[in-house]
Amino acid sequence: MNAQGHPPAIVVGVDGTPASHAALIWATEEAARRGARLRIVHGLGMPVVIGAYGGAGGFAVEDLRQAGHDLLAAGAAYVHRARPEVDVETSLAPEDAPAVLLKEAGPEDVIVMGTRGLGGIRAIMLGSVSVRTSSHAPCPVVVVPNLEKPPPRRGRVVVGVDGSDSSRRALRFALHEALVSGSEVVVVNSWQVPLPADAESLAADARALHEETFDRQSEEVVAGLLAEVVDDRTEHLEISAVRTQANPVDALVEASQDADLLVVGSRGQGGVRGLVMGSVSQGVLQHSEVPVAVLPPYSEDE
Repeated sequence: MNAQGHPPAIVVGVDGTPASHAALIWATEEAARRGARLRIVHGLGMPVVIGAYGGAGGFAVEDLRQAGHDLLAAGAAYVHRARPEVDVETSLAPEDAPAVLLKEAGPEDVIVMGTRGLGGIRAIMLGSVSVRTSSHAPCPVVVVPNLEKPPPRRGRVVVGVDGSDSSRRALRFALHEALVSGSEVVVVNSWQVPLPADAESLAADARALHEETFDRQSEEVVAGLLAEVVDDRTEHLEISAVRTQANPVDALVEASQDADLLVVGSRGQGGVRGLVMGSVSQGVLQHSEVPVAVLPPYSEDE
């Protein structure tokens, strides 16, 4: 059971936009793969409503509540049609969307949202209310791109690693995703050789030695993380590595073009707020055309 007293669940936010529907589709399939409960949530943002209408008892507020209930019912109906084996529950809350997502999720859950649904990534990372609450995000967050039609499954999960604790959590999550979806895993480590201001003054043989050193370190990072994270459950998975001298965002986006999911870690100050602080995870979210799972900086691993 998670901190809220619920079994582990996929928690997805909906707001009636095409982007949030794309998130609902992905969350439904993920719940089916995991055999997990699906919790569909919608936040009314009551402080905003009250400020706009001068009170909480107005007809407009009741209209919004009814619209929220209808939206959740439509989401549940979709899940029943698409994956009748998935258990569904719904939650309508007065808070703004990011706040209710974070309130509903526990450490063993996964939050799913659309790139523009719920006010988009900007709302969950940059909004004044959500910045205050998202520092406590307890679980992975998957951001799903707004696609008219989900692409066919490709059987591949890509994960970025750099030897940090956050990338260790990302690798562990990626291996679990591959396990439940029957996918292969591609581990990406990118590195860039720091050069002096006058790079032309560096002799060719010295440059080559410098690059060889970083390449060897990259190999050690990947091998060390795999040796530490792969266990009896995941040792049979097909795992390959891509080590490249490139910008990390470019390397991850390129490697994930034919993937079902891209997984990255965050070194932020906690939860989804870490995305604001992490240039790589933020850059990946801006440019990826596949769903991105961001692992927040847990105080402890599961």
